[in-house]
Amino acid sequence: MQFSESWLRSFVNPPISTDELSHQLTMAGLEVEEVRDAAPPFSGVVVAQVMAVNPHPNADKLRVCSVDVGTVAPLQIVCGAPNVSVGMKVPCALVGAQLPPGEDGKPFGITLNKLRGVESHGMLCSARELGLSQDHAGLLSLSPDAPVGKDFRVYAELDDKVFIVKLTPDKGHCLSILGIAREVSAITGAPLVVPPMPSVEVSIDDRLPVAINANDLCGRFAGRVIRHVNARAATPQWMKDRLERAGQRSISALVDISNYVMLELGRPSHVFDLDRIHGGLNVRWAKRGETLTLLNGQTVELDETVGVIADERQVESMAGIMGGESTAVSLDTQHVYLEAAFWWPDSIRGRARRYNFSTDAAHRFERGVDPANIAQHVDFITRLILDICGGKAGPIDDQQPNMPTRAPVTMRISRAARVIGIALDASTCEDVFRRLDFQFERSGDVVTVTPPSYRFDIEIEEDLIEEVARIHGYDAIPVRPSHSPQRMRIEREGERSLHALRPLLVDRGYQETVNYSFVDERWERALAANENPIRLLNPIASHMSVMRSTLLGGLIEVAHRNFNRRIERVRVFEIGRVFMRYANVMNQLSDVAGVAQPMRIAALASGAAWPDQWGMPSRPIDFFDVKADVEALCWGCGEMRVEAAVHPALHPGRSARVLLDGKAIGWLGELHPRVLQEHELPGPVVVFELDAEPLRQQRMPQPTETPRFPSVKRDLAFVFDASVAAQRASDVLTCAARQAAPGLVREITLFDEYRGKGLLLNEKSLAFRMVLQDTRSTLQDDFVDGVQQAIVEVMKRELGARLR
Repeated sequence: MQFSESWLRSFVNPPISTDELSHQLTMAGLEVEEVRDAAPPFSGVVVAQVMAVNPHPNADKLRVCSVDVGTVAPLQIVCGAPNVSVGMKVPCALVGAQLPPGEDGKPFGITLNKLRGVESHGMLCSARELGLSQDHAGLLSLSPDAPVGKDFRVYAELDDKVFIVKLTPDKGHCLSILGIAREVSAITGAPLVVPPMPSVEVSIDDRLPVAINANDLCGRFAGRVIRHVNARAATPQWMKDRLERAGQRSISALVDISNYVMLELGRPSHVFDLDRIHGGLNVRWAKRGETLTLLNGQTVELDETVGVIADERQVESMAGIMGGESTAVSLDTQHVYLEAAFWWPDSIRGRARRYNFSTDAAHRFERGVDPANIAQHVDFITRLILDICGGKAGPIDDQQPNMPTRAPVTMRISRAARVIGIALDASTCEDVFRRLDFQFERSGDVVTVTPPSYRFDIEIEEDLIEEVARIHGYDAIPVRPSHSPQRMRIEREGERSLHALRPLLVDRGYQETVNYSFVDERWERALAANENPIRLLNPIASHMSVMRSTLLGGLIEVAHRNFNRRIERVRVFEIGRVFMRYANVMNQLSDVAGVAQPMRIAALASGAAWPDQWGMPSRPIDFFDVKADVEALCWGCGEMRVEAAVHPALHPGRSARVLLDGKAIGWLGELHPRVLQEHELPGPVVVFELDAEPLRQQRMPQPTETPRFPSVKRDLAFVFDASVAAQRASDVLTCAARQAAPGLVREITLFDEYRGKGLLLNEKSLAFRMVLQDTRSTLQDDFVDGVQQAIVEVMKRELGARLR
């Protein structure tokens, strides 16, 4: 909401400064984002009248003007504006005046000058030269009653301030000068002055028949015929100034009057060209397939959920949102129909956004507009039209088929005191409600309030408590230390924060991303085989309609955007929640029944394994590069291993389940070629996704005795059938070694795989290095030979292996 301070003070004028007014509005919940000058600083500019205009002797496009600036003799000023004429009043910068800086940023001073040999004792100004607007088509024409010689800043009230207030959605009653003024009056106690709205004298009997066929759309509809208006009449300068300082540009007198009343009283209205209406009007829900060309030139297709005003031939307006082009007023309009209505907020809410635009009227109607004083506001608008454009007004046709009723709301004073945290008595609460002009009754501890017709935000007890808190003053609520006992949380030494996982991946070349938790339903099917995702009731976009059960979709989308920008080497990760159906979850402070929300950590890597360098040849990243990153995350959390398994998003034969101490915690592998094709990604792309909680649990280091005796190393190469997995062979060998030499096995490592000459086509050779060490004595060869022989026997028996 944007408005000028002088406009606000014409309704309520508390004896406080601009800064104090801004502060008090903010502390009452109406956040003032900015207070700026209505016009840039300049001096030496007065109201002047052009007395004579003569041709310039040496220039065709210049004129020599005689200008009355309130001095003894008129001044001679050379002017090139095309609209300069005898008798017009304009702002004139005298010699010595300082004007706002130009495009070069330097101040502009007026000096005695010669233009093509003719002296000029000043400059007649356009709006842009004074910094008032970008209009430089001609001189700024002033009202005929502007006093000649008066300081132009004083005359135009340019020392005014412009307030920009950020309103929360529940403050729909503050979307007008009157609404803001009510708040200021309640906050400061200054009297509220509402402009008089006397009934307009009816001089014609003309009526336009209106049928209301949708009571759930329109609760009240009022309108009147006004004939013989002058649509070409000029909008008064005072109205233009107020509109411009409220962020509205002047269009024409009829449109400006409608916009002015909407800003001043919060009453959106619409002016139809009466001659373009066929028969009467019908207020109804649209029919599927109907179309309407709006005032902004956009043609929209309507359906049964959109309210309209139609005549006998076609739809003429989207109810409460925007009028149609076919009945819009123009400079040739002679007869108009003025309409003002109460549209139910639920019937307007969200309709404009569906068509990708927003209007001031819809913004107000979807929050609730006062239905009680429509007839008075129609009279007020009519009076402005008659005063500015002339004409004759017919009677008001006021229909009230479904007026809203405001149910009383009760508030317990004791509960208000408990919620706000201060001592409250009945007199304080009653004073707040009186200042807000609420009708109320008190019985003991309970106050029953009947909300005014313009306060659609007062529905429950908490709404009244909020009103008490903000009018009493948030800054009047003392800051007190907490009385609850403070206990230090004991941090488990073996539990690390999720924040500790981020540097581990950043150090390995990954960058963190943060993606939406709302994803495309197709992603859930393709990447997680989730046929029943958790759907959103009100998605922010059609392609973000379900909650994610995997982090891979967001990472793939990030990679896709990077590849489109020719970034071929990508390393990204995300730590975030996923959302899955799980019947055992109950409603708690941070949980929703039936929905599990575990934390996951996922990463994606593609492109070269290393940045380009001279020390090693370039190669694409592979499964084992990313497996090393997973091992770095799992280090210290238990024994990590992988086993081949199938995942819907991963490449068959290049995917694995990640286990930690034998428990599955996630997946690792290359993306499936189908996924690469759908997202237009060059392969290979390797990803992993792990449960974050197991990675937080670290084992505490255990002390061991420093060995005093040498270790023994033995290399064992076995020949296996090609179908035997290396992990399986390593597990059997490790188990056999620990049984044969309890407490002596220090390390078992797979260091070679061989296929080829000397082996059958269906055979492979795996070589393991075994390290044994005793802390009490030196191991003897015969003992080690026995251990080796026991291992060979087990490998032969369990896996059919032979020593190579």
